[in-house]
Amino acid sequence: MNTNKLKTRTMKNKLIVLVMAIMLVPLAGMAQKNIFEKYSDDADVTYVSIKPKMFQMIAKMGINVEDAEAKAYMDMVKSITSFKTIVTDNKVISADISKWVKSRSGGLEELMEVKDDGTEVKFYVKEGKDENHVKELLMFVSGLKEMTKEQDITINGKKREIETVLLSLTGDIDLRQVSKLTNQMNVPGGKHLEKAGEKKN
Repeated sequence: MNTNKLKTRTMKNKLIVLVMAIMLVPLAGMAQKNIFEKYSDDADVTYVSIKPKMFQMIAKMGINVEDAEAKAYMDMVKSITSFKTIVTDNKVISADISKWVKSRSGGLEELMEVKDDGTEVKFYVKEGKDENHVKELLMFVSGLKEMTKEQDITINGKKREIETVLLSLTGDIDLRQVSKLTNQMNVPGGKHLEKAGEKKN
């Protein structure tokens, strides 16, 4: 009798743990997704979020649709569903972003890592429809402070140094074309995306 009660109690405990785990999964996902929103209004952060409508407008600016490469770039830009980036020189915020990237990277494939003179660049992707396309691209750059401290970087009228850059891009992203977009927008670390596209092929 006591054995049956013990088994029943154990099963109930396991069921409670399972239910709690299921309930916490979406909460964990929300915590991961909201790293950008968390620091969007922080004075030590430059935050940029570009909506799909803006990319559709960008795609129409000065593009020769008869040029195959230009058309491929335009198609990629029009397919972007989300573009968010955080730039900061704050060490505490940088550490928090790094922690978030580690938790988020578990569901992504590491595409490339570059280490150069104290600067580290990592690219993570979620596979897309073929080897040249991804559904999500996450770029994390850290250790930029030494490289940027002598540069005259001005953001919103203030001279800034940069320690960390986080870029999140979702949509039907062509890795062969995305470096053109980040170069056009002067995203720090974006130059490495061209190499990332070559590595995927």
